[in-house]
Amino acid sequence: MHAKVTELQSFALIERLQRKPMEHKGNAGKVLLVGGAPGMAGALMLAGKASLHLGAGWTILEMLDPSSAHATPEQAELMLRLASFDAQEQLQTTAPDLIAIGPGLGYSDLAKEWLRAVLEFPKVPLVIDADALNLIADTPEFLELLRKRNQSFPGLSALTPHPGEAAHLLDISSALVQADRIAALRSLVTLTDSIVILKGQHTLLASPSHEILQCIQGNPGMATGGMGDALTGSIAAIAAQGIQHHLDLWDACCIGVQLHATAADNLVAKQVGPIGLTATEVILEMRNLLNKLL
Repeated sequence: MHAKVTELQSFALIERLQRKPMEHKGNAGKVLLVGGAPGMAGALMLAGKASLHLGAGWTILEMLDPSSAHATPEQAELMLRLASFDAQEQLQTTAPDLIAIGPGLGYSDLAKEWLRAVLEFPKVPLVIDADALNLIADTPEFLELLRKRNQSFPGLSALTPHPGEAAHLLDISSALVQADRIAALRSLVTLTDSIVILKGQHTLLASPSHEILQCIQGNPGMATGGMGDALTGSIAAIAAQGIQHHLDLWDACCIGVQLHATAADNLVAKQVGPIGLTATEVILEMRNLLNKLL
C-alpha cells in the first residue's frame, strides 16, 4: 500500500525572493545553461528565456551549435557563447552559481565532454534534463559520477524526466512508468540519489530526504515542445536567487513546478490555450504570477 502523497504547496516560499534595495545582479546568481546542439538551439534559448524572466542575475548559454552561438537582438540580455571543447576549464573560468544541462544537448562527443565536466564540478546546484538524462541512462560512468556527486554534495542535483526519460533511466517501458508513477519516482530517487521531478499529469517530486509531493495544477495544453525547457530554466533561476535568499534546490524545484503549472492554468482560464499554448507565453505568465506572490 502506497504512503499518502502530499499536495505540493510552495507559494509561501516565494516571499523569500523579495529583493532589498541595495541588491545587485550578483545577489540573484549566475546561471549557466548547457545544450543547444545543431538543430536544437531553440530548446536552450527557451531555457535561457525562462531563466532571464524568472530573475537570474546573469544567464549564460553554453551553445553547442556554432551557427546559433551569437547574441540575438530579440533577447540581447542573454549571454551566448560557443561551447568550448575544454569544458572543465570553461566551468572554472565562468564560476557559475548554478548549472543546468540538457535542453537540446544531443549525444555528440562534445555533449558527453560537457556532461562529464558538469557532473565533476563541485558544490553548486545542478539541474539535469532532456538529453543529459538519456546520456546518463546510456552511460554507467555518468550515473556513477552523479551518485558520487550526490554523496559529496547531497541535495544539490535535480533531475526533471518526462515518462520516456524516466523509463530509459529505469530500463523499463513508458507504459510501466505511467502505470505506477509513484513507484517509478521512488526507483529514480534510489537509483540516482537525486531530487527527482517526474513530469506529466500531476507532476510528482521527491528526494532522498523529502517525501513525495504532487502538483495538482496543470493542463493538457502543456503537452507541447519547449514546456520542459521552460521549467528547467525557471528552476535554475529560482535556485540561483535562492543561494542568497534562503531557498535550497528542493525549494526551488517545488516553486518552479507549481508556478509553471499554475501559470499554464491561468492562461487557459483566459482562453489562451489549451490548444496552441506556448512555452514562451507560460514563461511570461510565470513572471507575472511570481511578482504578484512576492
